[in-house]
Amino acid sequence: MLIHPQFDPIAISLGPVAIRWYGLMYVLGFLGILLLGRYRVRTQPWLKWSLRELDDLIFYGVLGTIVGGRLGYVLFYKLDYYLQNPLETFYIWQGGMSFHGGFLGVIVAMFIFARQYRKHWFAVTDFVAPLTPPGLMFGRIGNFINQELPGRETSVPWGMQFPAVDNVVRHPSQLYQAAGEGLLLFIILWIYTSKSRPLGAASGVFLMGYGGLRFLAEFAREPDDFLGLLALDLSMGQWLSLPMIIGGVVMVRFALSREK
Repeated sequence: MLIHPQFDPIAISLGPVAIRWYGLMYVLGFLGILLLGRYRVRTQPWLKWSLRELDDLIFYGVLGTIVGGRLGYVLFYKLDYYLQNPLETFYIWQGGMSFHGGFLGVIVAMFIFARQYRKHWFAVTDFVAPLTPPGLMFGRIGNFINQELPGRETSVPWGMQFPAVDNVVRHPSQLYQAAGEGLLLFIILWIYTSKSRPLGAASGVFLMGYGGLRFLAEFAREPDDFLGLLALDLSMGQWLSLPMIIGGVVMVRFALSREK
């Protein structure tokens, strides 16, 4: 059995200003997207992207992630609570972000960006797809540092106690997700997009990969206590991942058939 190191959630204190690890993980995630994107712009001329377009894309992506992630958490997970306390919707510093909401927010932001720069929407999402997983990895590491979203009870040797939660030995599911949806998905997409692919194919692979890996990880992750398990004993995260898997399969099949 392991015990969580109980990191101080505040990474740096500068007088009254406190910089939290979770916020730093977001910064590292977007910085990773920027650096990886610049590498792709320089080494893959067939993408027809400029550094200026990449910088603007990051700006749109930050807005989409924050606004969509927060609204997704409010709508998908605690709608009744926030209807009674509407002002707390804006209290982002209290925590509460949804990946699936952030994903939808980014989709909308990419659509607006594509129209402004007159790019095909799939050309934008294909470019972003392999750059995204490192950001997801940093986000899950932030959850682990904060002892958020712990796993289900387990007896495996690497089970961990999260003292801020309880004394139950649980799966370190945040690390599972960091390794799967973050590192593994990044390797798959980076290799797959190392050469030109049909329009929409990379986006479809991302949807299939994230949806499938998230669906599996949810079996080790403790369901939200205010929701529990839903129909068929599946969690909210699993139900939200199923459309991603189906949509990804459809997109890849369509992209490959259109190329032929």
